[in-house]
Amino acid sequence: MDGVTRGRLLRRGLMLEYLTLGWNVVGLVVLAMAAWSARSVALAGFGLDSAVEIGASTVVVWALSGTGVARRRRALRLIGGAFAALAVYLLVQSTLVLVAGDHPRPSAAGIVWTAATAAAMFALAAGKARTGRALGNAVLVAEGRVTLIDGILAAAVLLGLALNAGIGWWWADPAAGYVLVLYAAREARQVLSGEDTEPEEHGTR
Repeated sequence: MDGVTRGRLLRRGLMLEYLTLGWNVVGLVVLAMAAWSARSVALAGFGLDSAVEIGASTVVVWALSGTGVARRRRALRLIGGAFAALAVYLLVQSTLVLVAGDHPRPSAAGIVWTAATAAAMFALAAGKARTGRALGNAVLVAEGRVTLIDGILAAAVLLGLALNAGIGWWWADPAAGYVLVLYAAREARQVLSGEDTEPEEHGTR
C-alpha cells in the first residue's frame, strides 16, 4: 500500500470516529431528556451505552494518531474492556428491569432517536469494517464491532419502545438485552484473547 492511499484511509477512519463521537455526544443529551420524561430505564441505559461508544471511539482516534504496535495492542485491550463492560451493563440492566417490572411511559422522542441511531450506527460500522480491513488495522475493525453492537442495541431498544407504546409489552426491551449480552461477551473474549490481532500483524504499518 502506498503512502497516499494509506493516508487517505487513515483520514477516512478518523472521520468515521469523529462522526461517531459527535452523534453519541448529542445522543447523551437527547437520551437523558427522553429517559427523564418517560421514566424509561431502557433509554437511560442506552445513554450509558452511548458513553461506552464515546470511550471506544476516543481510543481509536488515539490509536490511529500513532504508529506503534504497543499503542495499538493497548488500544485493543481497552476496546475489549469496553465490550466486557457493555456485556455486564446489559446483563445487570435487563435483569433489574425484569425484576422490578418497571413500566416506562411511551416516548416519541426515544423512538425517533433510537431509529435514527440504529441506521447511523449500522452505516458507520460498515464503513469502519471496510476501512479497518483495508488498513490492516485491528483496532478500527474491533471498534467497528462496538459500533455494530450499538446499532443492534438501538434496534432492540426501539423494538421495546414500540411494543410498549403500541401494545404494552414492557418486557420486550430487557428480553432483547440478554441476546446482546452473549454477543458482547463473545467479542470481549476475542479481543482480549488476542484473536483480533492478526490484521495488525500482517497489515502494512
